[in-house]
This record gives sequence, structure tokens and C-alpha cells, in this order.
Amino acid sequence: MSTTDRGTPVTWLSQDAHDRLQAELDELIAARPVIAAEINARREEGDLRENGGYHAAREEQGKQEHRISYLKELLRTAQVGDAPKADAVAPGTVVTIHFDDDADDTETFLLGSREISATTDLTVYSPESALGKAILGAHNGDTVTYTAPSGADIKVTVVKFAPFEG
Repeated sequence: MSTTDRGTPVTWLSQDAHDRLQAELDELIAARPVIAAEINARREEGDLRENGGYHAAREEQGKQEHRISYLKELLRTAQVGDAPKADAVAPGTVVTIHFDDDADDTETFLLGSREISATTDLTVYSPESALGKAILGAHNGDTVTYTAPSGADIKVTVVKFAPFEG
């Protein structure tokens, strides 16, 4: 599994996903003056304690600034291009599993960043999710158990995996 210097999993982005996220970041940065003007306009309406428009504009500004920070860090640390060929399940791989020894109950998904979900019809699971953590490093035929949010232990077997082709 690829990791950054700090030991966190590498986020792989296709060029398409990277370009889409960069465009979103550019748009959010360009909108900063608009939000600031909205806050100023609402501030001039009077008493801030009872000014819902002012508080809504400030909340929106906070959300946008958080998204800007998140996108800057993601784009700074992401690897762009094809995910490397791996000999075990890793971020950037398309994985097929079957549940509880039932070879007919299968699911195929991408193990990767939620940011790439807009560029694929596959379900995307984060490497930090319970299932993602359980199958990281697994090989074809390996059976692992993870705890679902409901508290139930779920056993899955890796049927196959391959690099995400975009």
C-alpha cells in the first residue's frame, strides 16, 4: 500500500477528477468576495443577534473556507494518474468480494477517495471505512472480518481486485 511521509494512505485521482476538483477550488476562491459582500450587507441590516441572514452568510462562509482548505490539501498530496499495480488490495483498486461464504452474494466497488465517486458508476468505499481497513493488504481468496456500524461482524472474501482504470 502506498502511503505519504506521515504514513497516511495516498489518494489516487484520475486526471479528470483532479481537474474537476481544481476547477471547484478555483470557483470557491473566486466566490470569496461575493460571500464577504453578503456578510457586510447583512451586517448593515442592524442587530446581529436577531439577523438570520447574517448568521446564514457567516455559516456559508465557514463551510466554503473548510472546503477550500480540504481541496487544497487533497490536491497538494494526491497522486494523479493511474493507480499502481498492486499485489494486494490497496487504495485505487476495484475490488470484488463475496459475503459470508456465499459466492453468489458479491459486490464490486472502488476502494478510494470519495472525491472520485463523481467520475465513476462504481460504489466507492474509503480506505478508512470499516470494510476498507479490513481488506487493505488482502489478496485474492483472503477472508477477513470487519465490524459494521450496527455492531455485527461481517465476513467477506476477496474474489479479485485490479487497478482502477477510470
